[in-house]
Amino acid sequence: MMGASASLYRPARSLHLRFQSAVLHRSFASSRVLHRLPPLSSVAGASTGRKVRSFGYGWLGNSRLMSSEVTLAPVEAAEEIEKLSDFLDGELDGFGGVIISITQPMESGDFVKVLRASMARWKLQGKKGVWIRLPIEHANLVEAAVKAGFWYHHAEPNYLMLVHWIPDTPNTLPANASHQVLVVLENNGKFKGTGVWKFPTGVVEEGEDICDAARREVKEETGIEAEFIEVLAFRQSHQAFFGKSDIFFVCMLRPISHDIQIQESEIGAAKWMPFHEYAAQPSVMKRDLLSNIMRVCSAKIHQGYAGFTPVSTASAFSDKKHFLYLNGRDLNKL
Repeated sequence: MMGASASLYRPARSLHLRFQSAVLHRSFASSRVLHRLPPLSSVAGASTGRKVRSFGYGWLGNSRLMSSEVTLAPVEAAEEIEKLSDFLDGELDGFGGVIISITQPMESGDFVKVLRASMARWKLQGKKGVWIRLPIEHANLVEAAVKAGFWYHHAEPNYLMLVHWIPDTPNTLPANASHQVLVVLENNGKFKGTGVWKFPTGVVEEGEDICDAARREVKEETGIEAEFIEVLAFRQSHQAFFGKSDIFFVCMLRPISHDIQIQESEIGAAKWMPFHEYAAQPSVMKRDLLSNIMRVCSAKIHQGYAGFTPVSTASAFSDKKHFLYLNGRDLNKL
């Protein structure tokens, strides 16, 4: 999550300015709702019970059936399910689950058939949680997914995330995080190949304001458009790069867009991560600088910590506008 800045350094400068951008994103979730399924006309095999039904009512995700049933061996059940030619393609989530992104238009009836076949297949494969990301343009499929046993996890302006727990065990799907941070894996520098997720970082170019540099680097590395909010903290060090002083700023930004497009030359991967997962990384907890930055971010989220916001000002020495960074929240109380 955190890491050294990926940048080109300017040895001729006497002061080296770097920043680390915490792009915070808030989201909300609703409670879980389970629904009974309508009559089925497709096969729905189960790894525990090995029952396949041709019609009737029941609950997808367990072996409780109220219809005509036959009992198949595991191999036979898998073969019956594979006869259904259409399945939803998804990516593994690293925890035994599947993540589905709906990208093509579908009729609700066709979606129901494909979803049920896919659920039966995933159950035989031992999958656990299933995530469906529905862009707003495919909102016609929400009702069908809910009737198949899915519930809302969280929503954003341009998509809805639904989830379902397949096995007959306690649901361990994580609740939606109240805050998420934008993190990257670097292709360069000392964090390359370490698996450490860090905030996007960069160097302020000559003649560039800190707030503009933070927005630019986030856009270049992740494709995310963001609004600059505050400088949360900064660190000064000496004899850092080419014998020059270094000032390292921690900046808070608010995302305007959410779809990630990485800068492949510098970034291996990028994603939205729950803040508590980011803060729990050993690489963060073991370093004084990073752990203190996490304290500041946590205080911002939970206690209303006030950083420094840019205010455009004029100088007696130049007609060009400059930024004065100040605690605007407390100033506005006066």
